[in-house]
Amino acid sequence: MKKTNTLFGGIKENIPSGIVVFLVALPLCLGIALASGAPPLSGILAGIVGGLVIGFISNSPISVSGPAAGLAAIVLGAITDLGSFELFLTAGLIAGFIQLALGFLRAGSISNYFPNNVIEGMLAGIGVIIILKQIPHALGYDKDFEGNLQIFDGFNLSEYLSGLANAITPGAVLVTIISLAILITWEKVNFLKKIKLLPGALVAVIVGILFNEVFRGSALEISSEHLVTLPVPQSVEDFKNLITFPDFSGFLNPQVWIIGATIAVVASIETLLCIEAADRMDVHKRITDTNLELKAQGIGNLVSSFIGGLPMTSVVVRTSANANAGATSKISAIVHGILLLVSVLSIPFLLNKIPLATLAAVLLMVGYKLASPAKLSHFWSKGKYQFIPFIATIIAVVALDLLKGVGIGLAISILFLLLGNMKRAYYLSREDLESADEITIDLAEEVSFLNKAAI
Repeated sequence: MKKTNTLFGGIKENIPSGIVVFLVALPLCLGIALASGAPPLSGILAGIVGGLVIGFISNSPISVSGPAAGLAAIVLGAITDLGSFELFLTAGLIAGFIQLALGFLRAGSISNYFPNNVIEGMLAGIGVIIILKQIPHALGYDKDFEGNLQIFDGFNLSEYLSGLANAITPGAVLVTIISLAILITWEKVNFLKKIKLLPGALVAVIVGILFNEVFRGSALEISSEHLVTLPVPQSVEDFKNLITFPDFSGFLNPQVWIIGATIAVVASIETLLCIEAADRMDVHKRITDTNLELKAQGIGNLVSSFIGGLPMTSVVVRTSANANAGATSKISAIVHGILLLVSVLSIPFLLNKIPLATLAAVLLMVGYKLASPAKLSHFWSKGKYQFIPFIATIIAVVALDLLKGVGIGLAISILFLLLGNMKRAYYLSREDLESADEITIDLAEEVSFLNKAAI
């Protein structure tokens, strides 16, 4: 039988899907950098590495890697705590080394050991944080509200709201409303969703730029501090300065190692979950080697962190866009990486016209999808043993931090597992016979000392 598809096959067929993924990824790369409190260029650099480096190494035919919304909360908190983006890049290098080690240790099944309700609770908590952090940008609020990841730590709501009311930029609010309207329309109207080369996020970005151009010279004009700021290289020296190198003194800082380990664990879990979803989307039903994927992600994060890019994962949004556009091989992810590279080198002046309010609207939609009411309803219908760890993880992630939130969610899940085991270890039926009682006890597959008293 003739083999018709390979990991690098179908160049002509996969170029259009690569263009689609590029159009989806460009606003997301910029938006996630914004949500992470990192330089906008760092998001695009991560997207380039995700396409060109991971795209070549990974054997997942349709997954696409890049900066992930699921890591934004960690990155934001880490940059704030460390006080330096260069120190954070060192944590990214550590994360890459750990992921590479996990790949060689064949830890590709690691995601199977985390309860689904805790993982979904973690993502929903991140969604809530993204929404809360993007409100200032959506309203054109000048005050730096992004400096504190712990929402309830030293946060004065009345002071924040009074300051917000006095500092709202009308033009930014209008652009946010229009962008949200476009994104929601593209989600709801079927024929718009089918226009592959015109994703909603790209349309929102274009319309945001056009509106701000129309606003120029009026009270609605969005000032430069509320626009994307990418370096515009004019010389060879400027091109060299696009790269930010890590501060290697961070290897002596225990906090940097903790952040690196946190990124490695979360990024690995998110990647493995996305790979599982990608394999289901693949029309040829090919199975990805998850251990090779961890190695690819590790190398990708090493390269990204070394040149000033954000940490990355395999990303569901870009992967699903890739699959829906008809991708059949890795060529699509590689093409998207090439186009990101070309755009940052050739049209940074155009990208610098994008209002942060438009990117905030894109991220508000991302946050809503991560923390949608449908998820709440789903776990509520599953009963208290699923719902309570889920909701506890969300609250703890938002109120404390991601690592503590997941730890609390896991602890509650284990507690409920033990309680459930104690209650469901046996089934007893009693039949009254003529001469005596016969008692039958059916034991569960796993019975421990926890069940001894009840039995």
